[in-house]
Amino acid sequence: MNNMLKNIGIWVVIGLVVLTVVQQFDKSSRKSDAVAYSQFIEELRGGKISEASIEGRNVEYRTSDGKKVTYIPGGYDKDLINDLLKNNVKFSGKPEEQQSILTSILFSFGPILLLIGAWIFMMRQMQGGGKGGAFSFGKSRARMLDETNNSITFADVAGCDEAKEEVTEIVDFLKDPSKFQKLGGRIPRGVLMVGSPGTGKTLLAKAIAGEAKVPFFSISGSDFVEMFVGVGAARVRDMFEQAKKNAPCIIFIDEIDAVGRQRGAGLGGGNDEREQTLNQMLVEMDGFEGSQGVIVIAATNRPDVLDPALMRPGRFDRQVVVPLPDIRGREQILQVHMRKVPIAADVKAHVIARGCPGFSGADIANLVNEAALFAARANKRLVDMEDFERAKDKIYMGAERKSMVLTEDEKRATAYHESGHAIVAASLPKADPVHKVTIIPRGRALGVTWQLPERDRISLYKDQMLTEISVLFGGRIAEDLFVKNISTGASNDFERATKIARDMVTRYGMSDLLGPMVYAENEGEVFLGRSVTQTRNVSEETLQKVDLEIRRIIDEQYAVSTKILKDNADKVEAMTAALMEYETIDADQIADIMAGRPVRAIKTYNTPGSGGGDSSAGTAVSTDGADSGGKADATSPAAASSKAASDTP
Repeated sequence: MNNMLKNIGIWVVIGLVVLTVVQQFDKSSRKSDAVAYSQFIEELRGGKISEASIEGRNVEYRTSDGKKVTYIPGGYDKDLINDLLKNNVKFSGKPEEQQSILTSILFSFGPILLLIGAWIFMMRQMQGGGKGGAFSFGKSRARMLDETNNSITFADVAGCDEAKEEVTEIVDFLKDPSKFQKLGGRIPRGVLMVGSPGTGKTLLAKAIAGEAKVPFFSISGSDFVEMFVGVGAARVRDMFEQAKKNAPCIIFIDEIDAVGRQRGAGLGGGNDEREQTLNQMLVEMDGFEGSQGVIVIAATNRPDVLDPALMRPGRFDRQVVVPLPDIRGREQILQVHMRKVPIAADVKAHVIARGCPGFSGADIANLVNEAALFAARANKRLVDMEDFERAKDKIYMGAERKSMVLTEDEKRATAYHESGHAIVAASLPKADPVHKVTIIPRGRALGVTWQLPERDRISLYKDQMLTEISVLFGGRIAEDLFVKNISTGASNDFERATKIARDMVTRYGMSDLLGPMVYAENEGEVFLGRSVTQTRNVSEETLQKVDLEIRRIIDEQYAVSTKILKDNADKVEAMTAALMEYETIDADQIADIMAGRPVRAIKTYNTPGSGGGDSSAGTAVSTDGADSGGKADATSPAAASSKAASDTP
């Protein structure tokens, strides 16, 4: 209805403009046909005018040659009638047409009204065309989802059982508040959900509203702030007013760090629009009036930058951590998403879950979707295990670059490089089992060595980190020993190895010389953290010792890798030959090479677990090779998970 009225108004304005232009054109054309007074008198006295018509002050007459002419006197001509009678001219008269009052008003004030309408239209567009138009700056942009439109429940949320237990009390309170009130208990006014991207924070908030059957207001933190001063605070007030009218209800604020950052941080002023919005939110959540029956749920992956006043009890009383799922959680999430696609009988959710450590709920949903796409390309009716393996390889290692043409020497050099990684990893007892090695270009890498740990990692230990450095150096050493040349393909290996060694010395206290002390400098960005200035608390002499310790660790592990590859030169040659023949080898074929047996034929697809061990798994990925830029890509959910694990104290 509003769109129809809007269109009608636009066409009315266009019609008025066209009418005005036509009338002005008609008037100007009439003036252009008018003759001078001298010409009119000359033709009248010369007998050239046979008849005339008088309309107001205008005289239209026809000459003897049939031409129709208009005469417009400059003022009142009192002798006009007598002149016509003297020269025997037949004439008639009619009164001048008078414009209606409405027409006069439209033509007088039309341009002004047109400008006002254009201004209102522009303001509506700047504000998103919302209800109220230019006068709705302070209206909340929260979208209300009532209980009839929200069908998501806790059954649709998997992989975060502890988080669901934390928020179950909120559901119980919304269903039966007297259960808590009669014992003097007070439900938390706010719940802050903290977790990595894709772990299901928004989905869990919707499930709370779906279970409690209460209205659910959803808004993003960036929706509060606009170009006009004071709009954010006004929208916070309006949002809580709407929520109080629908109490009991839930307000969900996604990415609250957009407005909840600590006040006074950074180089900006102390009275900016974002801080006014935050102040209003603090007052609404726990101010003089309070907000009975309104529960605020917020989500963020940056809790470290939030204002302390926002985090105190009485506002966000409870912090619920939504972590990356473990192997059981990944299996449960897989089963939820597999209900939406036709699955073949050979698909085993626990096998897939073990092979994708470090995946979030969003990553697992993407895995199922990619597997369905692979099945559709092959014109299959069901999604089988091979499709899931291909989807997992694509997500971990990148899409195959089938169009990339490599020379035989380049393929052989890449095969030696990946064989170096795999042989060192298979020879060291603390290294993660090698799951797959390929020299097929994927993503930005020319080859990939993929390791799967035997269980989910909680912490990294010193011997594991030293082993990882040795494995990273295996590729460059193999090139140097067997190809007799070195390439840029090891640049990412060196970068990761140096970072691990530096963290061991400066963050984790794993150096006997420097001891258990943190030497790392503050690396936080000015506008992301809470510190404006960079401070140095380490002397130049100590920094030199840090560099020497990092160099010692790297040199020792480089020597370890060199010795392993020299002692196992026959295995390196065997693995290189297998890679040149099959291009991709799995854990069983690697075991054959390490045992000195003939390499078995490659399977259609590979399942994790060939290396033995527990039923749960973690991850580590070694990605090598170089594109035209000379640097490999090691970015993947698994690599991110491995890094997060190494940061765990």
